Amino acid sequence: MELSIGWLYPNLMSTYGDRGNVICLQRRCEWRNINVVVIPLDRTTEADKITLVDLIVGGGAQDRQQEIVMRDLQGTKAETLREKLEQGTPGVFTCGSPQLLGHYYEPALGQRIEGLGLLDLVSKHPGINAPRCIGNLVFEITAEPLATELKKLWGDTPIAIGFENHGGRTYLDTVQPLGKVIQGYGNNGEDGTEGAFYHNAIATYSHGPLLPKNPFIADWLIKTALQKKYQTSIQLSKLDNSLAYAARKAMLQNLGLRNLY
Repeated sequence: MELSIGWLYPNLMSTYGDRGNVICLQRRCEWRNINVVVIPLDRTTEADKITLVDLIVGGGAQDRQQEIVMRDLQGTKAETLREKLEQGTPGVFTCGSPQLLGHYYEPALGQRIEGLGLLDLVSKHPGINAPRCIGNLVFEITAEPLATELKKLWGDTPIAIGFENHGGRTYLDTVQPLGKVIQGYGNNGEDGTEGAFYHNAIATYSHGPLLPKNPFIADWLIKTALQKKYQTSIQLSKLDNSLAYAARKAMLQNLGLRNLY
């Protein structure tokens, strides 16, 4: 078996170490003898290359880089990405990427930047003097059917751990939130929501990067991508997650959340 991972704008949107999500997916596939091809999707990419990917990863960026990306991702390229996600291609989109997939992003300075409008959400920066949302982020994944499927893989309530660092605030409309905040700010620090979930696309403010801290999410992405590609049920072989589990326990303990492990 083989998976093609499309990496959105790797040189512009990997400000906070989100390339670790790509590495995590690669390694967890390779340990299972699943071949992996990583395809950079950047300003030189033609739209037809996007059709080749089985799984999409997008990271965070500063406002300037994000503006470059959002102005580049237009026309046929944007429509192809939109079609892939509408058809259920799985992906994980962190920080700037979900803002890209929403209706628009209003930066602290400058004009509104139009997004793809795939996710029914908007993002706004409250102003240059507003404090950033920074710190450890812990949330329960509640979006369905994702939460149910993750519980089967994890064997427990899917609690995600990450780190957030964002100036923009995201507000959801009809799209369902990815989860509910246990500790941290989440989408906006006001309504207790974190991220969004649409078809098989996971949107989140959680860096860390997200997947090494939460390997059950990585495995869900791999399994979903393989099932969609090969049109058959996939059972992933078990991996030794003891180090990841120990790290999660230590992080939750340090945050005073002993009841979550």
